[in-house]
Amino acid sequence: MGAPLTARGNAPKQDRSRATRQRLLESAVACLAERGWAGSTVAVVAEHAGVTRGAAQHHFPTREDLFTAAVEYVAEERSAVLRDLPRPATAREAVEAIVGLYTGQLFRAALQLWVAASHEPQLGPRVTALESRIGRETHRMAVRLLGADESAPGVRETVQGLLDMARGLGLANLLTDDGARRDRVVAQWAGIVEGALRRPASGGHR
Repeated sequence: MGAPLTARGNAPKQDRSRATRQRLLESAVACLAERGWAGSTVAVVAEHAGVTRGAAQHHFPTREDLFTAAVEYVAEERSAVLRDLPRPATAREAVEAIVGLYTGQLFRAALQLWVAASHEPQLGPRVTALESRIGRETHRMAVRLLGADESAPGVRETVQGLLDMARGLGLANLLTDDGARRDRVVAQWAGIVEGALRRPASGGHR
């Protein structure tokens, strides 16, 4: 059953307000990914969300308010994706999952936020702090997906190198969808990762 009604019907009103806010945040992310920072005004986001500019400004009085909230929304969505990734059966599947994190809309939106944060003082500190947190979470997730033992020599550096490579593929994907080349790079890195993860165990049997 839904939330109980009060005498004034506050519960449905609050639900509508939350739904409007959610649509605005989702639209802010979509507009950032599609139009970039310069093309993502409050009016554009409101139109994309199907609400009036006045309704948008009721929730987010300024552009900075809207996109500061969008920073947090993108960070939470990316964290949720990380938490929900299943443990893959092979190194190839793990590398594909990690690369996939950097080729979707959330990463495109995050890139636009990075660019905006470089010259928007109200966004800069928050984006930096959230990206630092996401970076740590992503590294932990990669270790889990790979079943890696970072106490072994070179394994931590291999995991970080994989993440740096995946981010680079994500950047390249902004310009063109070079899926065939990406598949070859993923296959190569799967072999590199498998080799790095096997070496400590084989070294122990010498």
